[in-house]
Amino acid sequence: MFEKSIYIERRKRLKNEFSSGLLLFLGNDEQPMNYTDNTFPFRQDSSFLYYFGIQEPKLAAIIDLDEDKEILFGDELTIDEIVWTGQQETLMEKSGKSGISTLLPSASLYDYLQRTQEQKRLVHYLPPYQPNNKIKLFNLLGIHPIEQEKKASIPFIKAVVAQRSIKSAEEISQIDMAVNTSVEMHLHAMKMAKEGLTELQIANAIQEIAQNGGGKLAYPTILSIHGEILHNHKHSNTLRKGQLVLNDSGAETAMGYAGDLTRTFPVDGQFSNKQKEIYTVVLQAFEQASAMLAPGVRYLDVHLKACTVLFDGLKELGLVKGDTAEAVAKGAHTLFFQCGTGHMMGLDVHDMEDLGEQYVGYTESLKKDTTTFGLKSLRLGKELEAGYVLTVEPGIYFIPELFARWKAENKLADFINYSAVANYMGFGGVRIEDNYLVTHAGNRRLGNYLAKTVEEVEALRNS
Repeated sequence: MFEKSIYIERRKRLKNEFSSGLLLFLGNDEQPMNYTDNTFPFRQDSSFLYYFGIQEPKLAAIIDLDEDKEILFGDELTIDEIVWTGQQETLMEKSGKSGISTLLPSASLYDYLQRTQEQKRLVHYLPPYQPNNKIKLFNLLGIHPIEQEKKASIPFIKAVVAQRSIKSAEEISQIDMAVNTSVEMHLHAMKMAKEGLTELQIANAIQEIAQNGGGKLAYPTILSIHGEILHNHKHSNTLRKGQLVLNDSGAETAMGYAGDLTRTFPVDGQFSNKQKEIYTVVLQAFEQASAMLAPGVRYLDVHLKACTVLFDGLKELGLVKGDTAEAVAKGAHTLFFQCGTGHMMGLDVHDMEDLGEQYVGYTESLKKDTTTFGLKSLRLGKELEAGYVLTVEPGIYFIPELFARWKAENKLADFINYSAVANYMGFGGVRIEDNYLVTHAGNRRLGNYLAKTVEEVEALRNS
């Protein structure tokens, strides 16, 4: 946990955004894998972590604005539980480290909320995403799970997003730590990979590094020779000469802060000419997009810059044609780049995504495009501010199924050289990703440097 004063100050700032009512925080519970006592690794809700810092299941908390109370609801271990777990730091002790002096039993939360509702006072809650919290919210407030997202408190969501979006010095230190461990993971993967190894062997090796760093993986590792599959979590292939390996992986610190890096490298000691050409186009898009990061710049424009550079590069290779601005406006680039250029990052690898992309990545004046292919996957579009932490991750992906559909429809044929693109089916995909802090002066890449140029990657592969 951070110092107690940090949590006290965070809650104070949050309270200043409201005049009355009650703010309800539901912590996460353990989730069974196949029966009650065999659970997935526990991960606390990030907003609960941000305001209270306690990494324990079966907790809830309220900030009562009218009565000026902050209360943690939870139960101390019973003697039966201590038999199995050993004596732990008490919940009262953990509560004190968060600056909360009042601890009440879990069962009393229902009575507290019933009294609040009888008094016609407003209960603000954030949209739940765990099934058991949806059931819990139904039991506490009588709101059916189908209606809970719609009835979640928009002022509460907006206040949390505004506060969590600006990273403090201690948070940036944690993210730097997470990125540094992530760099170690990627260096090991690039040095370890060779013909005959399986994707699983490499993925397992870098997971060990994440855990040895004191935390765990920030998300399931994407490590594959099929880099064209954007979220490919299968690790069933054996590496062969001539292939590219795409590694999208990151570590999470013990306090929950994430790193998120991607590198693409050849199984051979060096890139083939075709691989080098595509990789260089992606690197150019990465460099020009990341150079734009500064306060006041719309991330939508960063994304469109990446799309433009990618299209221009593919045009030089003869895969596309026509006016670049017109082609990007009509979405011709999405045959090769189907996703967004980046997203917010912090306590979540896709920071605050549970609160809704429209509130996290967009504004009232810049609505998220939820229908256009390519743009609907862009999680961040709004103007950047100093203190934001985000990713930049352009890519080129040759997806056979998408190519076959577009070709059958002769879609955007004025811009696509289908006969040339056909020669790239089976190529895979290339993505390059780093993490950045937006500063008042521009931006700072977070964590230690990780090889990204063709020459640097080849030198690592041959070291």
